[in-house]
Amino acid sequence: MSLADQQRAFAALLDAAEPAPDGDLLRGSAGRPARLDVYHHAYRARLVAALRSNYPVLHHVLGDEAFRDLALAYLADHPSRRPSIRWFGDELPAWASRQHEALPHPALADLAAMEWALGLSFDAADARPATFAELATLPAEDWPGASFAAHPSVGLLNLEWAVEPIWRALTDDEEAASEEPQAHAHTLLVWRQGLETRWRSVEPEEADALAACLGGEPFAALCAHAAALQGDAAPAWVASALRRWVDDGLLVRR
Repeated sequence: MSLADQQRAFAALLDAAEPAPDGDLLRGSAGRPARLDVYHHAYRARLVAALRSNYPVLHHVLGDEAFRDLALAYLADHPSRRPSIRWFGDELPAWASRQHEALPHPALADLAAMEWALGLSFDAADARPATFAELATLPAEDWPGASFAAHPSVGLLNLEWAVEPIWRALTDDEEAASEEPQAHAHTLLVWRQGLETRWRSVEPEEADALAACLGGEPFAALCAHAAALQGDAAPAWVASALRRWVDDGLLVRR
């Protein structure tokens, strides 16, 4: 076999559900079997460990055996395609939400989504957030057209279950008991301040306004949107929301 053929055969061996008998694809020096099953097992074991590192709370909930079964089922549908296994598992929340038999409770797909978002937030690039000192220098006539972008660590998740109590309890103590999550459609905001990831649930009005702001809508459009929902209370509501977003470091000046 040429080197390219051997490489393709070796890749096929790693992807196969079961290792081929030694010698069927490659042989070691002097014709000895290459013991390829070692590589077949090590490849899967390393990716299972990577997925466990990316989803520690989900692993605690499921336990070793059930999590390994989940990881191998996911691997069969979504082989690792990136050079760094840090990103292995990026499609797990969406995959789990479609594979109803993969998880013992549908809320665990939301738990996985929360864990992945927190990991992304922690690893996100740094950027200098907007400050009130900078905004105070903005001329009044420039405010209607002023717009912002999201800090790289910011994420908004639409969740169907209240999974935050489980995440908090098992992050503090992996042996902690937790109640079954309740159905609760809501938006979760995730971001990073310094080296610490943070999250909080946001009400629908704030979630819509924040999504518009992070999407680059000008300040005048945000005010008009707030006026339609808040009426006479809109100016105070916009001022309060903007203050909180700036205090949290969510916004970057465009």
